[in-house]
Amino acid sequence: MEVLTKLRKVGGSVMARIPKEVLEHESLHPGETVKIEVKKVKISGFGIFKGMRSFTKKDEFKGQLEE
Repeated sequence: MEVLTKLRKVGGSVMARIPKEVLEHESLHPGETVKIEVKKVKISGFGIFKGMRSFTKKDEFKGQLEE
């Protein structure tokens, strides 16, 4: 079974949460040893800002230049 999950910082470590549905489907229980394959996912932002106009050169430098 394949799922996407976000990493979270917990103390000095980083944690990946395993959803309940995966635990039930694979009959996993706390304390068991599992093998995890890690692949970084590149998430596209395409379509997030529908209807927003295109950026201009002025927008790119906004906040960096004194006006």
